[in-house]
Amino acid sequence: MRPLQAHTVLHVEPPIFELGAAGRSGASLPEMDVPEIDPGQEFGVDVLRCEDPLLPEVSELEVIRHYTRLSQWNYSIDEGFYPLGSCTMKYNPRVNEWTARLQGLTDIHPYQNDDQIQGALELMWRLEHALAAVGGFARVTLQPAAGAHGEFTGLKVIRAALSARGERRRKVLVPDSAHGTNPASVAFNGFAPVLLASGEAGILRPQDVEQALEREGADQVAALMVTNPNTLGLFESHIAEIAKILHSAGAMLYMDGANLNAIMGKVRPADTGVDVMHYNLHKTFSTPHGGGGPGAGPVGVTEELARFLPVPVVERRNGRFVLDYDRPDSVGRVRSFMGNFGVLVRAYTYLREMGADGIARATELAVLNANYVRARIEKEYPAQYGGACLHEVVLSDHRIEKETSVTTLDVAKRLIDYGFHPPTIYFPLIVHGALMIEPTETEPLEEVERFCQAMEAIFVEAHEDPELLKHAPHSRGVNRMDEVRAARKPVLRWRPEASDS
Repeated sequence: MRPLQAHTVLHVEPPIFELGAAGRSGASLPEMDVPEIDPGQEFGVDVLRCEDPLLPEVSELEVIRHYTRLSQWNYSIDEGFYPLGSCTMKYNPRVNEWTARLQGLTDIHPYQNDDQIQGALELMWRLEHALAAVGGFARVTLQPAAGAHGEFTGLKVIRAALSARGERRRKVLVPDSAHGTNPASVAFNGFAPVLLASGEAGILRPQDVEQALEREGADQVAALMVTNPNTLGLFESHIAEIAKILHSAGAMLYMDGANLNAIMGKVRPADTGVDVMHYNLHKTFSTPHGGGGPGAGPVGVTEELARFLPVPVVERRNGRFVLDYDRPDSVGRVRSFMGNFGVLVRAYTYLREMGADGIARATELAVLNANYVRARIEKEYPAQYGGACLHEVVLSDHRIEKETSVTTLDVAKRLIDYGFHPPTIYFPLIVHGALMIEPTETEPLEEVERFCQAMEAIFVEAHEDPELLKHAPHSRGVNRMDEVRAARKPVLRWRPEASDS
């Protein structure tokens, strides 16, 4: 096991705008072989810039060193443990990247006819059926480009189904333990989100749903949008009973499948009464994510709802695969072409490599790792909710805040000095001072143990030298930023006369 120690301060280089010199360039361009034009005369003076663009004037060597330095400052799952709770930052096997770069897959064009892309169509057909088998659904659309896009699509399908029934229900129940994007997806579909409070155990109770239906009007509620397991790391154990309550009122059950990695191979959501669910391929099925994409959020539905899925869908007819656009009840396209194809290839590779047994084993290890962290450091950081957790453990800062002046943010920043990416903090609506830790199944026991040792060391530091934590991190290329200012002014234009801003 690697020795545990905090890192020392690094030498900090200036930003690229402060490198170089006036007139310096890293490019060697030939003389122009076309006549110069007057942009103002050619395009109109109203399109002219008022001043030259503020660009760095640097040599090729300075550019290379700048970006090399930035790459060394960056942090990724390939470098170390990335316990970003609810985000499932697990290692992406390189075989996934190899298949996604096969020439026969990268060189095809989306406008080629079906006969010329049989391999790609078969891959999508097989991926759809594999995902459907994991979730227990009748059909799956692969078009949505991310989890939130899957939410939007799934709710769009629910709205179309209700409309086909001649009903105009406009309310969707959303528990406070659901994913934060859920209310926005509800609103984008023309529904009104209705917040439900979780019980003291951190999960939704059947009586909560019954009361909400009575309060809001059973004929007005279109669906309940539940994340299971939820963002507290807990399984919604009453899900089957809640589904029956909703269905008896004519409403549907949407499941946010972002945390499917804690139950895949163990529980099929459709078997619990779920009507619609999106999968996060960029989380559960080990494809790259972060930084805004790429992602994929396929949506699975029951047989009753299959006719409303986006077009086109891949069908197998007479031994060949075709794109079927002739679906009159479809909600239409939700994305150009067939989605983020490269991500779909990676997910298909992962599923073929793992198989049913491998998927179940991954679930077991993900849950085991999270519970190891919970049990290992519960004395210093008690869990917000007692008992076993699933994909992640939500720890509390109650003890450390009570005994010292250190906050959750201080703990998270100090973890950087020990070589770990900070976990998610403060995320759930119903938890204050939360540390959301998700080791995933890909982290070995030794690395999880090192993380626990770092958390123990930080707890001791908080009591002996709290100021050390309040000014952490001390080992990165930049100091702790002003969180409020960063939120209010995320982009500032650099100027030589005001470079400290």
